[in-house]
Amino acid sequence: MNLQKNMELSEKLTILSDAAKYDVACTSSGVDRKGSGRGMGNSIAPGICHTFSADGRCVSLLKILFTNECIFNCAYCLNNCTTDVRRASFTPDEICTLTMEFYRRNYIEGLFLSSGIMVSPNYTMELIYQTIYRLRRIHHFNGYIHVKSIPGADSALIEKTGYLADRMSINLELPTADSLRQLAPCKSRTTILKPMRQIQNRITDNKQELMVYRETPRFVPAGQSTQMIIGATPENDFQIMSVAESLYEKFQLKRVFYSAFVNVNGNSMLPVLPGGPPLLREHRLYQADWLLRYYHFHVSELLSEDRPDFNIFLDPKCDWALRHLEYFPVEINKASYQTLLRVPGIGYKSAERIVKARRRNRLTFDDLKKIGVVLKRALYFITCSGKMMYNTKLEEDYICRNLMGDKTQVPRDIREGGYQQLSFFDQDMRADFHLTDAQIIPPSQQIVSL
Repeated sequence: MNLQKNMELSEKLTILSDAAKYDVACTSSGVDRKGSGRGMGNSIAPGICHTFSADGRCVSLLKILFTNECIFNCAYCLNNCTTDVRRASFTPDEICTLTMEFYRRNYIEGLFLSSGIMVSPNYTMELIYQTIYRLRRIHHFNGYIHVKSIPGADSALIEKTGYLADRMSINLELPTADSLRQLAPCKSRTTILKPMRQIQNRITDNKQELMVYRETPRFVPAGQSTQMIIGATPENDFQIMSVAESLYEKFQLKRVFYSAFVNVNGNSMLPVLPGGPPLLREHRLYQADWLLRYYHFHVSELLSEDRPDFNIFLDPKCDWALRHLEYFPVEINKASYQTLLRVPGIGYKSAERIVKARRRNRLTFDDLKKIGVVLKRALYFITCSGKMMYNTKLEEDYICRNLMGDKTQVPRDIREGGYQQLSFFDQDMRADFHLTDAQIIPPSQQIVSL
């Protein structure tokens, strides 16, 4: 194997954890699995704790690349074959050691493993499979594992890996085929969508097998996800959200992640963003994505070709409500669950609580506050027993002016200048966890190279 054996493991960890920071892993594990008593770890659906990366992304796992060597020349990628960066590659045993040691110390709750493409897609996918196989079968690691599938890898390798991983993902990278052709000529929609379809079909078949044979191994139980880069190409929000909606409907994806473009290469084919990564745009896309998945909205209700981008001053739900004041005010004690979901300030959990609570009593505004409704947004759109909370006007300008005065329309981290990347190697992180160099990579730990 063409794997580096002379570089210190801590040095590889520094390079390959930093190289992985542009992969989005902001997700709960999405799968419950109790400890077997024979292995180490367990996986709880909401159990992955989150930290935030430099660009607003969540870092919840040991997030590393297998290698940052790559034969592809994607213009937006820091690790493409033409960039002058330090290269490193783990061995499967090294990743097993890091994962087990960090898990034992309660630093992590799972593994997120992505990779550049070394030698060929099949060669890299085989190494990833070997890594996950050793973690599961030799080290008996029972925690959460999210693996990136390599575009162009053999379907047999993807299937074998899928029986060991909790979640698999393959990055769509860019919203349209033209943009992909322009910025990532070594990739194609076919090499991305084909494995995506394979994973979807195998998940469906596996669910049917599990209904007949309870002991059947589970295939990608937490589902699959993908990631799109936002701002590197000229697609508008309407095009991006239409692609996301199509992926949810046709491939039953669990999540679509949106990654604000960071021009790390200074490539002349890429736009210069003097204001930095489009974090607020990324935030609005995530908000709209939640509306698709949990609030029964369709993209055509939020955007159109004549109005292709989200309002940066208001969240998409408030913006929709202001353009449809004919549906309001909504009577809390009578409205259907679907109607409640459309009210700004009422989340899907709050809507469920309202429907349950009003079976016993007529609800008041005090009750709504206890339920968790954000009244400073909802008060313009609801009545309780026919009365509004205050004497307000149901006028677009009046409500818009008051909603824009709510600072929570823009997240504090974006208002105050962006997120801070956390790293195992930050001084503050070391202080918080009382880490020393020896504790990050135990000196007694012997790494067995292949």
